[in-house]
Amino acid sequence: MRKIVIGGILVITGIGFIYGFYYVWNALPIYTGYSAKIMCSCAFISGRDPQSVESQDLSSFGMATLQVNYLDSTVVSDVLGLGRRVAVFRDDLGCTLALGKSPETLKQEAEVIVKPDSRQANNYWPTGDNFAGGEFPDDLDEDALARVLDDAFEEQDLENLQGTRAVVVVYQGKIVAERYAEGFDKDTPLVGWSMTKSVTNALVGILVQLNLLHLDDDHLFEEWSDDQDPRSKITLDQLLRMSSGLQWKEVYTGLSDATKMLFNSSSPSMLALNKPLKYQPDSYWEYSSGTTNIISELVRRKIGGTNKQYWNFPHALLFNKLGMRSAVMEPGPDGTFVGSSFMYATARDWARLGLLYLYEGVWNGDRILPPGWVEYTQTPTPEAPRESYGAHFYRTKGEHGSGPDMPKDAYHMAGYEGQKVVIIPSYDLVIVRLGFSQPESNWDFTEFVEGVVRSFPY
Repeated sequence: MRKIVIGGILVITGIGFIYGFYYVWNALPIYTGYSAKIMCSCAFISGRDPQSVESQDLSSFGMATLQVNYLDSTVVSDVLGLGRRVAVFRDDLGCTLALGKSPETLKQEAEVIVKPDSRQANNYWPTGDNFAGGEFPDDLDEDALARVLDDAFEEQDLENLQGTRAVVVVYQGKIVAERYAEGFDKDTPLVGWSMTKSVTNALVGILVQLNLLHLDDDHLFEEWSDDQDPRSKITLDQLLRMSSGLQWKEVYTGLSDATKMLFNSSSPSMLALNKPLKYQPDSYWEYSSGTTNIISELVRRKIGGTNKQYWNFPHALLFNKLGMRSAVMEPGPDGTFVGSSFMYATARDWARLGLLYLYEGVWNGDRILPPGWVEYTQTPTPEAPRESYGAHFYRTKGEHGSGPDMPKDAYHMAGYEGQKVVIIPSYDLVIVRLGFSQPESNWDFTEFVEGVVRSFPY
């Protein structure tokens, strides 16, 4: 009996050892991939000091050894010489992990992105940064608004930091409040994480406006074209609403579909595209960064042409028109934008994107998004909990309940670690908050938005 018990213990121990080895072996490249990618983007796009990035954004990644090379614009991360990952910075394209391609190949593939004339910055806000004179609106409670910003930046619990880095408040088309944490300013591009999904919404809207895509399109990919493949029936609308039914696991720790796709895949979009159907389309809602990257792949195929033509598309038809001069969308190793997660822009540029939606898709008389697109974006997805999700935008009331001072028409872009762009048409208001809230519960989104709203008349 004793031998049987000992044998059983040894078997269980062996299985545990094998599983632990398997887990570490597969998780290590994600660990080093994340730290290399984040350090690269923060150092080369945001222009931040690597030490501050390590002590803040990568404070949980102390095992990784990071080497920032400013001569060849790369960051190398490894753990005791294992799981080595290299992130490569390319002007206007940001940072990309060298997976399936060498750093040299990635650099050779780089193309010039056509940015607007630098003199555009001298134009009046919102396209430029020149602000017309004049006092704030009489009905704005400036003191109350200042107190809300004080609370957003003040750190009362040093063990649980709010981590606010930037706030911009735009009322009636004017910036009426703007503040930055130490080490950040109006020229610092900051990551949007999943707010990038809302940028993908805009890119799809542009293609709908150009009659290159339609919401009821199905048979979206050659890989799904067989009528016997249940994925052939998935529509663009279902992808935008996260109700496609495709198998996905959206978890940001350890081994998951999301972490493998973002930090250990040579083709993030194709990893998601090859997932099987788990539920009937429109029968189940599942938040999925993979779904967004499938849409990114669709956008790329519809645009066609060269890498240069594709990479210039968001700039020529969206960013440059809005004056978003800092915007950087980062492609994966295969060249397709990681439309779920990887875009950097200044707080003012995120505000400009919010204004485009506040203005119903029209900018300076130029219709960028099709008529009805913004209304469609806000329309609740029935399968989403509490109707909290529209089409790659959140419905603010649905997500956070019915706070007494939360306007019913508020909706927003949302990203990991507390990134938000809130659009409130009834108040003619756009609110941007960027930061590093880890966990996000350290910062009270509802309290902040309601505090800002109370500073304005209804």
